[in-house]
Amino acid sequence: MLKMQLPAGQATPGQKVGQALGPHGMNLMEFCSRFNEGTKKNIGDVVPVEITIFEDRTYELKFKTPPAADLLRKAAGIAKGAANPLKDKVGTVTKEQIRQIAEKKMPDLNANDVEQAMKIIEGTARSMGIKVE
Repeated sequence: MLKMQLPAGQATPGQKVGQALGPHGMNLMEFCSRFNEGTKKNIGDVVPVEITIFEDRTYELKFKTPPAADLLRKAAGIAKGAANPLKDKVGTVTKEQIRQIAEKKMPDLNANDVEQAMKIIEGTARSMGIKVE
Protein backbone atom coordinates (compact mmCIF):
# COMPACT_ATOMS: atom_id res chain seq x y z
CA MET A 1 0.00 0.00 0.00
CA LEU A 2 1.37 3.40 -1.01
CA LYS A 3 0.16 6.89 -0.17
CA MET A 4 0.79 9.87 -2.44
CA GLN A 5 -0.40 13.46 -2.76
CA LEU A 6 -0.67 14.71 -6.33
CA PRO A 7 -2.30 17.71 -8.02
CA ALA A 8 -5.79 16.73 -9.17
CA GLY A 9 -6.06 15.99 -12.87
CA GLN A 10 -2.38 16.77 -13.50
CA ALA A 11 -0.46 13.59 -12.69
CA THR A 12 2.37 12.78 -15.09
CA PRO A 13 4.66 9.74 -15.16
CA GLY A 14 7.54 12.01 -14.16
CA GLN A 15 10.03 11.74 -11.37
CA LYS A 16 7.68 11.74 -8.33
CA VAL A 17 5.25 9.14 -9.68
CA GLY A 18 7.97 7.09 -11.39
CA GLN A 19 10.12 6.78 -8.29
CA ALA A 20 7.19 5.70 -6.14
CA LEU A 21 5.47 3.27 -8.51
CA GLY A 22 8.25 2.10 -10.85
CA PRO A 23 9.80 -0.42 -8.41
CA HIS A 24 6.42 -2.14 -8.16
CA GLY A 25 6.24 -2.76 -11.91
CA MET A 26 3.14 -0.66 -12.47
CA ASN A 27 2.15 0.86 -15.79
CA LEU A 28 2.76 4.55 -15.07
CA MET A 29 0.75 5.91 -18.00
CA GLU A 30 -2.27 3.82 -17.02
CA PHE A 31 -2.01 4.99 -13.39
CA CYS A 32 -1.76 8.65 -14.45
CA SER A 33 -4.77 8.40 -16.75
CA ARG A 34 -6.88 6.67 -14.07
CA PHE A 35 -5.80 9.20 -11.43
CA ASN A 36 -6.48 12.18 -13.71
CA GLU A 37 -9.87 10.77 -14.71
CA GLY A 38 -10.84 10.16 -11.08
CA THR A 39 -9.79 13.63 -9.89
CA LYS A 40 -10.81 15.87 -12.77
CA LYS A 41 -13.64 17.40 -10.70
CA ASN A 42 -11.10 18.62 -8.10
CA ILE A 43 -8.67 20.41 -10.42
CA GLY A 44 -6.65 22.98 -8.49
CA ASP A 45 -6.56 20.88 -5.31
CA VAL A 46 -3.94 18.47 -4.04
CA VAL A 47 -5.57 15.05 -3.72
CA PRO A 48 -4.16 12.30 -1.48
CA VAL A 49 -4.56 8.81 -2.89
CA GLU A 50 -4.01 5.37 -1.35
CA ILE A 51 -2.75 2.84 -3.88
CA THR A 52 -3.13 -0.84 -3.03
CA ILE A 53 -0.89 -2.91 -5.31
CA PHE A 54 -1.58 -6.63 -5.69
CA GLU A 55 0.88 -9.40 -6.64
CA ASP A 56 -0.41 -9.61 -10.23
CA ARG A 57 0.43 -5.87 -10.64
CA THR A 58 -3.19 -4.78 -10.60
CA TYR A 59 -4.01 -1.95 -8.27
CA GLU A 60 -6.83 -0.16 -6.56
CA LEU A 61 -7.08 3.59 -5.99
CA LYS A 62 -8.82 5.21 -3.01
CA PHE A 63 -9.12 8.99 -3.23
CA LYS A 64 -9.15 11.13 -0.08
CA THR A 65 -10.24 14.72 0.47
CA PRO A 66 -7.64 17.49 0.02
CA PRO A 67 -5.45 18.23 3.07
CA ALA A 68 -6.93 20.67 5.60
CA ALA A 69 -3.86 22.91 5.36
CA ASP A 70 -4.34 23.25 1.59
CA LEU A 71 -8.03 24.12 2.01
CA LEU A 72 -7.21 26.65 4.74
CA ARG A 73 -4.54 28.32 2.59
CA LYS A 74 -7.08 28.79 -0.20
CA ALA A 75 -9.77 30.08 2.17
CA ALA A 76 -7.39 32.61 3.75
CA GLY A 77 -5.88 33.58 0.39
CA ILE A 78 -2.28 32.99 1.44
CA ALA A 79 0.63 31.20 -0.21
CA LYS A 80 1.89 29.39 2.90
CA GLY A 81 1.53 29.28 6.65
CA ALA A 82 3.55 31.32 9.14
CA ALA A 83 7.11 30.33 9.99
CA ASN A 84 6.39 31.12 13.64
CA PRO A 85 2.62 30.72 14.18
CA LEU A 86 2.76 31.83 17.83
CA LYS A 87 4.01 35.31 16.92
CA ASP A 88 3.01 35.80 13.28
CA LYS A 89 -0.52 35.73 11.89
CA VAL A 90 -0.58 35.49 8.10
CA GLY A 91 -4.33 35.45 7.39
CA THR A 92 -7.83 35.08 8.75
CA VAL A 93 -10.76 32.76 8.11
CA THR A 94 -14.33 32.97 9.34
CA LYS A 95 -16.25 30.35 11.32
CA GLU A 96 -18.40 29.78 8.22
CA GLN A 97 -15.30 28.96 6.13
CA ILE A 98 -14.15 26.58 8.89
CA ARG A 99 -17.57 24.90 8.81
CA GLN A 100 -17.41 24.46 5.01
CA ILE A 101 -13.92 22.95 5.23
CA ALA A 102 -14.98 20.65 8.09
CA GLU A 103 -18.01 19.44 6.13
CA LYS A 104 -15.81 18.73 3.12
CA LYS A 105 -13.24 16.85 5.26
CA MET A 106 -15.78 14.87 7.36
CA PRO A 107 -15.22 11.49 5.61
CA ASP A 108 -11.49 11.58 6.46
CA LEU A 109 -11.62 13.08 9.96
CA ASN A 110 -11.93 11.17 13.20
CA ALA A 111 -14.93 13.18 14.39
CA ASN A 112 -18.52 12.26 15.25
CA ASP A 113 -20.12 15.52 14.16
CA VAL A 114 -19.36 18.78 12.37
CA GLU A 115 -18.68 20.68 15.62
CA GLN A 116 -15.82 18.32 16.52
CA ALA A 117 -14.51 18.46 12.95
CA MET A 118 -14.52 22.27 13.16
CA LYS A 119 -12.33 22.11 16.27
CA ILE A 120 -9.83 19.91 14.40
CA ILE A 121 -9.73 22.35 11.46
CA GLU A 122 -9.40 25.34 13.83
CA GLY A 123 -6.39 23.66 15.46
CA THR A 124 -4.79 23.21 12.05
CA ALA A 125 -5.45 26.88 11.28
CA ARG A 126 -3.84 27.99 14.56
CA SER A 127 -0.76 25.87 13.88
CA MET A 128 -0.43 27.56 10.47
CA GLY A 129 -0.70 31.09 11.91
CA ILE A 130 -4.21 31.69 10.57
CA LYS A 131 -6.58 33.63 12.81
CA VAL A 132 -10.15 32.29 13.20
CA GLU A 133 -12.87 34.92 13.59
